[in-house]
Amino acid sequence: MLHLRLITPAEKTDSAVRLLETTVGCTHLVVVPGAARNPAGDVVMCDVAREAADELIGGLQELGLDTTGSIAVESIDLSLSKRAEKAQKEAPGEGADAVVWEQLSDLTHEESTLSVTYVAFLSVATMLAACGVMLDNAVLIVGAMAVGPEFGPLAGICTALVQRTPKLVWRSLWALLAGFAAAMLLTAGFGWLMDAFGLFEKDMIEAARPNTAFIWQPDMMSFVVAFLAGIVGTLSLTSAKSGALIGVAISVTTVPAAANAAMAFSYSDYSQTWGSAAQLLANLGGIVAAGTLTLLAQKLLWRRP
Repeated sequence: MLHLRLITPAEKTDSAVRLLETTVGCTHLVVVPGAARNPAGDVVMCDVAREAADELIGGLQELGLDTTGSIAVESIDLSLSKRAEKAQKEAPGEGADAVVWEQLSDLTHEESTLSVTYVAFLSVATMLAACGVMLDNAVLIVGAMAVGPEFGPLAGICTALVQRTPKLVWRSLWALLAGFAAAMLLTAGFGWLMDAFGLFEKDMIEAARPNTAFIWQPDMMSFVVAFLAGIVGTLSLTSAKSGALIGVAISVTTVPAAANAAMAFSYSDYSQTWGSAAQLLANLGGIVAAGTLTLLAQKLLWRRP
């Protein structure tokens, strides 16, 4: 269930309440006249089944409440109510299959912002992966995968493509490319510093490295794994199952590939640099392709009568 809190101008309250009352899956309706001060208006609250929320939010936007008032949506972790159970049963479809597009757009917009925190997370993850690459330590590689925040911009690109918002595509793409460029540059500097302290040396990058050599040796399986991870990652966002998203993070070698490219470049090993870059592009492309197709499939299947 989702909880909606609306601020409606007095002249639009009746229309909003009528929409809520006629929406299948909506319950626990509360109207507090004149309670809102900024903006001034009435406060209307209700609970709605997740599978009915997207259509309801669209109707409220058609009333202009997103510009003249407010539409706030939050998830309900626990609801002990027979009426809520009845509303969920009456709503068409299953809540786990429903996509609340406005919620998804807002989430991916926030996660695909090129911020200092985002670059810091990505840079530290890439440096951690660099340590794993140089030491041929798979544990450090997995840790770096889990820390990396790059799935946010990737999901933003997928959502923007499906929603046909080119501006948001470029915003997410900029966050992705600029973030990786900054992280790789900082990681190369980190590698030079570690080399100066005698902790890294060229022999490490040129060694056989049986545990991590796959990072710069891409093949068709690299794309296949990334494609499957993109499907699971997108489903985890639309169904709010964050545990699955963690599984995606540790299955795709985006951050390790960037780290290996940076370290190989700093030691003038250009064959590994290009191999790592190819691995990175294969993974990014696979995730975007899978995520976009998954969202399109969800949109098509949900609209099917």
